[in-house]
Amino acid sequence: MASQPKTTYTPEAYLEIDRGSEFKNEYFNGEIFAMTGASREHNLIASNVNASLNIQLKGRQCEVYVNDMRVKVSPGGLYAYPDVVVVCGAPMFEDKATDTLTNPTVVIEVLSKSTEAYDRGDKSVHYRKLRSLLEYLLISQNRHHVEHFVRQPDNQWLLSETDDKQAAIDLASINCRLAMVDIYDKVEMET
Repeated sequence: MASQPKTTYTPEAYLEIDRGSEFKNEYFNGEIFAMTGASREHNLIASNVNASLNIQLKGRQCEVYVNDMRVKVSPGGLYAYPDVVVVCGAPMFEDKATDTLTNPTVVIEVLSKSTEAYDRGDKSVHYRKLRSLLEYLLISQNRHHVEHFVRQPDNQWLLSETDDKQAAIDLASINCRLAMVDIYDKVEMET
């Protein structure tokens, strides 16, 4: 039995479909992927990070978006919805719809069991190719653990990580600090 050919879409067709959809969809190399709902823990972590960053960035030329800002990661290759994204300076968008950011400064993903491999793999590789991106965080929703990637002057990335509940992550590119106790506020860990 012959397999059915895979339907592929252009970035323009994807944007038209996603903008008209009730649900968010990501795009990678011609394929469209429906995004599933997030867990309570995932939502709490993203909201906690968003709240902390919004307070710290008040009155500054930075904007924080949570969950619903599409990011164009690579031309024709990847469009994604980071859990939290920060842009400092003038935000740049793909078009007049202003719903597809092209110059994020910081991207934060909350890892879930279903997306962790993708968030660590292909998506991470693509994010780190963005010229504007200076810091990238992966936050576990199942344990107290944060991985912090920082772009170095030679375009290499330095990784630091912590599972210390009393630690804080310094986001030097935006002059903010995320305390682990704030990131995981009200989040109940599996035992």
